[in-house]
Amino acid sequence: MARVISVEAERFPIAGTFTISRGSKTEAEVISCAITENGRTGRGECVPYKRYGETMEGVRDAIEAMRSEISRGISRIALLNAMPAGAARSAIDCALWDLEAKISGTPVAHTIRTVPLRPLETAYTLSLAEPEAMAAQARANAQRPLLKVKIGGDNDIARIRAVTAAAPDSRIILDANEGWNDDNIVANLAFAAEHGIALIEQPLPAGHDRILRHIAHPVPICADESVHEAKDLEALVGLYDAVNIKLDKSGGLTAALVLRDRARELGLGVMVGCMVGTSLAMAPAVLLAQDADFVDLDGPLLLARDRVPGLVYQGSLVSPPERALWG
Repeated sequence: MARVISVEAERFPIAGTFTISRGSKTEAEVISCAITENGRTGRGECVPYKRYGETMEGVRDAIEAMRSEISRGISRIALLNAMPAGAARSAIDCALWDLEAKISGTPVAHTIRTVPLRPLETAYTLSLAEPEAMAAQARANAQRPLLKVKIGGDNDIARIRAVTAAAPDSRIILDANEGWNDDNIVANLAFAAEHGIALIEQPLPAGHDRILRHIAHPVPICADESVHEAKDLEALVGLYDAVNIKLDKSGGLTAALVLRDRARELGLGVMVGCMVGTSLAMAPAVLLAQDADFVDLDGPLLLARDRVPGLVYQGSLVSPPERALWG
């Protein structure tokens, strides 16, 4: 029987407002797809990446355009050449992984050799705001072992001071989302080091980060917007100390596994991150992240409601997905 794909645009309200250096939003807009063969269905979810010009309509159309190839049984490997990296390919790739697991009876974790699985400590994200408001967010989550703090403005030193004082026992990742520049990065890095920051994500705009090769890294620096696929990595050696792997950037779990392994070969640290999506989007990333240095898979914790069934979170620990959800 031919495979049949269905595609759906969905919206999930965020608990409050999620703000980074590029703007704010109050709901997670996701595209999910389901691929069915002989009564078994695999599912995948993606979040269109506005930073790269992706829209809900465009991603949905890109998935729909693959309908005939999916019907003919395109493989995950062939999909890598048939579509560019991005959210649309990620949703299809993850749905194919899930479908294969359901048809074969072999869990994805066994296929990618990540057993035994373990719960992971995920970062919890604090939205960008004025220092006093960010301190209040940090104080409310000071019991969490790892916080990811959105920065990227003119007042970041005050934000760093406020957050570290409000959550003195938490390890802290700073995510500037390309919001720093050549004039302030050295001072900001030094201040971050003085305050015990564990990692800094993408301080400078992608493509305008050459200075990172020539300045000290008192805190490890992680590429996010500068890395999509494994082919990007060699150019980043000497600029960055780690890379943030997101399925919506890499274009699915298949490409993300290659990216992770190549990053390790090149001596780069690995962070597995996410967009703000539901447990369906996080589930494959939890498997990818089993040996990651940093995990940022808190998307469902930021939502007012999640899918059912969803991932199980206990504080900042996220358990591997049950097969009823994915994989």
